[in-house]
Amino acid sequence: MPPIPTNPVDAAAFEAPLDPWSTVEGSPAPMGATWVAAQQAWNFALHARHATAVTLRLYSPADLVTPIAERSLDPLQHRSGRVWHCRVPAADVPGAAYYAYRVDGPRDRRSGGRFTPDKILVDPYARRLFFPPAFSRRAAIGPGANDGRAPLGVLPQSAVPFDWQGDERPRHTHDLVIYEMHVRGFTERPNSGVPADRRGTFAGVVDKIPYLQELGVTAVELMPVHQFDPQERNFWGYMTLNFFAPHQQYAAAGPDGAADEFREMVRALHAAGIEVILDVVYNHTAEAGDDGPTYSYRGIDNSTYYLLDMSDGSYRNDAGTGNVLRTVHPHVRQMVIDSLRHWAEEMHVDGFRFDLASIFTRRADGSIDTDEPPIISEISSHPCFANVRLIAEAWDAGAYLLGRSFPGATWAQWNGKFRDEVRSFVKSDAGLVPTLMRRLYGSDDLFPGTAEDAYRPQQSVNFLTCHDGFSLHDLVAYNTKHNEANGHGNRDGTDDHHSWNCGFEGEIGAPQDVLTLRRRQAKNMCALLMLANGTPMFCAGDEFLNTQQGNNNPYNQDNETTWLDWDRLEHNQDVFRFFREMIAFRRRHPSIARRRFWRGDVSWYGVNGGADMSPSSHTLAFCLHGASERDDDLYVLINAYWQPLEFTIQEGAPGSWRRAVDTSLSSPDDIAAAGREVVVGGLQYTAGPRSVVVFVR
Repeated sequence: MPPIPTNPVDAAAFEAPLDPWSTVEGSPAPMGATWVAAQQAWNFALHARHATAVTLRLYSPADLVTPIAERSLDPLQHRSGRVWHCRVPAADVPGAAYYAYRVDGPRDRRSGGRFTPDKILVDPYARRLFFPPAFSRRAAIGPGANDGRAPLGVLPQSAVPFDWQGDERPRHTHDLVIYEMHVRGFTERPNSGVPADRRGTFAGVVDKIPYLQELGVTAVELMPVHQFDPQERNFWGYMTLNFFAPHQQYAAAGPDGAADEFREMVRALHAAGIEVILDVVYNHTAEAGDDGPTYSYRGIDNSTYYLLDMSDGSYRNDAGTGNVLRTVHPHVRQMVIDSLRHWAEEMHVDGFRFDLASIFTRRADGSIDTDEPPIISEISSHPCFANVRLIAEAWDAGAYLLGRSFPGATWAQWNGKFRDEVRSFVKSDAGLVPTLMRRLYGSDDLFPGTAEDAYRPQQSVNFLTCHDGFSLHDLVAYNTKHNEANGHGNRDGTDDHHSWNCGFEGEIGAPQDVLTLRRRQAKNMCALLMLANGTPMFCAGDEFLNTQQGNNNPYNQDNETTWLDWDRLEHNQDVFRFFREMIAFRRRHPSIARRRFWRGDVSWYGVNGGADMSPSSHTLAFCLHGASERDDDLYVLINAYWQPLEFTIQEGAPGSWRRAVDTSLSSPDDIAAAGREVVVGGLQYTAGPRSVVVFVR
């Protein structure tokens, strides 16, 4: 028998003046279950516009099947507009610890009604979920009751405020470097060095903060930490069950301590000068398509929460996951904003990366609104998010809105073109010199810095790898994906990955010259990422060539495929050192990442003279003048050709330049620590095949 929870749920008590009506009938606000301290009662509020009957069920830990109390809500007393509500004094239900609903209404799928009164439904606004010992995903699928096997909301109690200990949120500018990380995958392997009882948890992240500081990253972007279905084969966590509760399985302290353990992690990261960004999934839910489970939204008010094809009531699938949230609806918009406020205000999160954010532009009929979608306007203008980073993945399964096509004009965006085009240039595809110039400059074709548009280069989140696709090692070790383990006949995952295996497929048996070239190509990509104007991001483990054995879509691999192999840190110390020093180099040179574009401070060159932008060219050089940023001048040689080439440095006197980087050289000569750069005597320099060279003056 599970114990009564003693750790208070993160749900603020409200002390609003009590009028006689709300004391008896409850209040329609705030949404969810709220502890009313002055009355020693719980207030419950549930949005269910099309429901004809709502029953609140309260459970004790002694019996998770039969409730200790039920409240059948009378719409004449307990309904205000579209919200059902009631007030329950704690003295009336001694021992109550959990709650849920049964909801009934029209069962006409063509019009969107999918009410299933035999299902136990969890409150979308629950701040914490309880999964009974008999919890069953299977019981939530199809017809039939799921009593005792459904997730329940945990009743909030009087909360003791978390001690933030004077937490101060860091805010980085030119030195912002984002490190995308999966909480479980980061430390789950025994060789992570994290104690066994803390591996794969928020606490485990805290244990690795010294490593993050040594590497030099200044923000972590956590893959989804919202509660998802613990029985779904879904390692990544992109099938959200609840938007307010942290995923319990990521807490070393157990379910009761998940919220505070998350806060402790945030507090510790902030103390180390590291921002915390959450990858959030407000475009679909864990209920998936027609054959998915009914946990919450579908059974409470299907046509409110989901975008439907009203010709037959089927779910639109613009997210590619079975359903799409109807964020154009005022209540769903409010739920998203309430969730964001919860994480920003109560959990001290510094930013959000919105998965498939183009879903926010979908109208009720599924068409695209790129003018002023209500949810984007409301988030952008909300005072609570004025100092919160907003980052969009500006596409979905049917729309690609990268750049100014995305209506969040002040948001940053994952720059998919930077990923694809820089990958292609590094592997020596033809005709990409002009494109590389734009990507290094800050992608002003996508984010134009004109008086009319006034975008900033930092809005381009430049990346070459992320969770979705090949790791950096696999990008230079595989020509084709190897996703057989995922169970889809190797048909899942993209085939458009712009990778090159350097002449040998895979790692086992690769010749030494191939292995050497792969390391150099990885360093080339790291160098270009850190030399580009904009905001760099890379995936955890890339700094020591972590591999997923060619799997470019390991969303369901909760095993050593996706758990970082920390032994590779020891084996690939030279690559780790290069990443560390390249990040430090970027931090020392604020002229690279600016609030404005480089404009007149950059001069573009080639091997000898001006830039060669012909289709056959694989080379580029540039001089970035740092005076306006009180910085050194930088001169960069980029040779993606397969032969060494002698470049003529077009600026400065002989002896004025010092070499900081040359990826063709072996470690430690490939990159110099601050103050240890090598003086170059003349103005001619031979850049090795497939290499990047950087000078400072």
